[in-house]
Amino acid sequence: MTPDDPVALSDLEHDALTELVNLGVSRSALNLREMVGAQVLLSVPTITLVNRDRAIEILARTEPSKLVAVHQIFEGAIAGRVLLIFPDTQSLELVRAVSGDELPLDDIIELEQEALAETGNIILNGCLATIANLLQRSLKMSLPEILRGDGSEFFNLMPLPEAGDVVMFLYVNFAVRERDIRGYIVMLMDLPSLAALKSLLSEFIERTTGGVTP
Repeated sequence: MTPDDPVALSDLEHDALTELVNLGVSRSALNLREMVGAQVLLSVPTITLVNRDRAIEILARTEPSKLVAVHQIFEGAIAGRVLLIFPDTQSLELVRAVSGDELPLDDIIELEQEALAETGNIILNGCLATIANLLQRSLKMSLPEILRGDGSEFFNLMPLPEAGDVVMFLYVNFAVRERDIRGYIVMLMDLPSLAALKSLLSEFIERTTGGVTP
């Protein structure tokens, strides 16, 4: 355990979580492809666990401009917050891709909040529902909320957890072909939820390997 890794995952747990995330975002990519009618390209997921202050530093360094996020709360065997984050300058391009290029700019601006919420909801729900199903658990998702700002605002949403928290950066860059659209997913969980996730990952590993460590 280090300052940049508040709750350590074993190599096997990390690999299992990466596999789950990969399957989850692949499902989200299919959903997004159906919405925009274009190929969605995904990077290989990388996962980093950091504390909140470190997460703010990372986001400020990698995304110095203003950001927009679709935020949802999830509850169940594990609980926390999940955000779909992308540069604010790309929000209208995402709405244009979803709603169709034939709409005039004024209509696109008017539809922006609704389209962003719908898109984020489909991507985040698709990702987390797939992960929960593979872990043989269920999650309940709140309605999506649109946030604008920076990492300091995104990662200090009230109420703050009493038991301490950890930010799980799921570096999954997605890009829509022939569109300037990219973004990634971030999860925030408290320490008890991360401990529960570790337990669920152990169960998943045992099921998939038949109890034999690879």
